[in-house]
Amino acid sequence: MPIVPDTSDWTWVLDRPCSACGFRASEVDFEDLPGLIRENAAVWPTVLARANVAVRPDDHTWSPLEYAAHVRDVCQLFEQRLRVIHDQDDPLLANWDQDATAIEERYDLQVPANVARELAAAAASVSDAFASVPPDARWRTARRSDGPSFTVETLGAYFLHDIVHHRHDVGAD
Repeated sequence: MPIVPDTSDWTWVLDRPCSACGFRASEVDFEDLPGLIRENAAVWPTVLARANVAVRPDDHTWSPLEYAAHVRDVCQLFEQRLRVIHDQDDPLLANWDQDATAIEERYDLQVPANVARELAAAAASVSDAFASVPPDARWRTARRSDGPSFTVETLGAYFLHDIVHHRHDVGAD
């Protein structure tokens, strides 16, 4: 049975705690974001060293390898989005189909050591990008095609939830 695509609107995590992973966006201080991204990235090499890293726990859940590849790509995506917000006034962010990407990029067949290295590099890069945002630019906005609007600060918290939640998904919290 293939994984059912997640079409949920996860922006609710900006307003209330995530009952699954415990993340609280209201407690994220923007200045801490770069360090929190790096802390999250630091757990993935251990996850990717597991003997069963490519094994799905059930038919409807990604393997730890697939989650790690996704986290790598989310880091890259949010760095791109941050760049767009910096370069344009209230841009409409391009859609991204994470499930299609997982299939097209064959997350399930990627080499764990390569994913570990690429995830570390992507996390360091997006961490640096968030660290370089000056205080007066944190209120710049962007919109998603389905309606939600973000500031740089809320985009950072939303992004952080994504990678924290996936660390929880693989039991590495």
